[in-house]
Amino acid sequence: MATELAGAPGSAGAAEDVYARPTERLPWVQLLQISIYWFGINAIWGGWEVLNQEKVPALFGENMAGRAMVPIELLAALVAIAVQPTVGCISDYTMSRWGRRKPYIAIGATLDVFFLLGIATANTPIVFIAFLLALEFSSNFAQGPFQGYIPDLVPEPQVGLASALVGTMSTLGVIGGVLFLSFGYRLGEDFTIPALVLGGVEFATAMATVILVREGRQAKPREGRSWLQIALGAWGTDILRERSYVWLLVSRFFLMAAGAFVANWAIIWMERALGFGSDEKGTWVTVILGATAVCTAISTIPAAKVSDRVGRKPVIWVGAAVAAVGTAVFAFAPVIEVALVGGVLVGIGSGMILAVDWALLSELVPKASSGRYMGMSNLASALQAVIAVLFGGLVLDIVANGFFGVSADFAASARWAIGIGVLFYLAGCLLLIPVREPERRGTPSGALGTLGGAG
Repeated sequence: MATELAGAPGSAGAAEDVYARPTERLPWVQLLQISIYWFGINAIWGGWEVLNQEKVPALFGENMAGRAMVPIELLAALVAIAVQPTVGCISDYTMSRWGRRKPYIAIGATLDVFFLLGIATANTPIVFIAFLLALEFSSNFAQGPFQGYIPDLVPEPQVGLASALVGTMSTLGVIGGVLFLSFGYRLGEDFTIPALVLGGVEFATAMATVILVREGRQAKPREGRSWLQIALGAWGTDILRERSYVWLLVSRFFLMAAGAFVANWAIIWMERALGFGSDEKGTWVTVILGATAVCTAISTIPAAKVSDRVGRKPVIWVGAAVAAVGTAVFAFAPVIEVALVGGVLVGIGSGMILAVDWALLSELVPKASSGRYMGMSNLASALQAVIAVLFGGLVLDIVANGFFGVSADFAASARWAIGIGVLFYLAGCLLLIPVREPERRGTPSGALGTLGGAG
């Protein structure tokens, strides 16, 4: 699949021209083609959220659900963290008849279908965990290289718009996966067919990418290094020299973890805080997540356009504030209708963060190594669920069981498990301060986004 590049640039000047960001503007249809696989990837992980919250209590026991989720999510995150930057880096150097990125996308997406089906049909904890780890491997095998397309193909004036489409497709994918798997399961009390269809959707979006998306810049020269050396090079300490990029990763970690508290604990919140049964949960998950999807779709493109003028960071801060308020409203809502308002606010804020955060990330990465650096961003996205499950699960069990002198309150446990997400939004905003945005043509001099120290 991967062979050594021939005809590498012969001079530093040539290399600079080869790896510069493209200048040719892309039509809308091509921006959609670059973004569509984000829907498929996130649809299967939205479906996983349903499988996780439904199957873990059944396999491990209701009283151990919170604690069982922590090691499961941690193992999954470690696989994702190891695979995505490594394969993304390898794709930077890959030359094949399909190009740099597409072989990995095709292989990973094909395996995803089988592994998602394995999770859905697992009837023992060991089988469940084994298929989850396999799905993490295959999904990130595809996603690491895929993430290089925006730096590879999108010119500077369209980065905000392309990133807004990433945010929209990602969020709609998660929502679509949750809704479809929840709805299909309620109809048949079996995850098999819904999981198979969801895997088919992910595979179809991957094949659309392989067939329709053109390849960007040529592969980097290996300069005599083995593929093992290339893979290990993904983890070189030279990445720490990109100080703004590193600060953005840390900020992104907290902001994404903050948004995961509602997603990971919403179903258990409905059970414990409001006493909902299966039918009520299915109905209100559909309503709340549907409203969230609409609000996210509405907020991403305007947020990206505003960030083109005032800078990325101010828009991220506003989005985080809106989402934090929504998280608090959702967590402590006395009735489901109030929680719906909170969900709408979380959707608006999350859409703003996802769109603008991705634009800033793609602007900061070295373009010649976009697969490696965009893959490394998975340190934030892979760990978000782990942190939400870890901290939320601890709070859930502490409050539910009255550990450490806390008064036992089973009904309130899920409220507090979600509510601590507000603290993560605050941390993410503070850690964004040292990030220095690159200057963009058309950005007013002295824009708010340039504040915050050296990069």
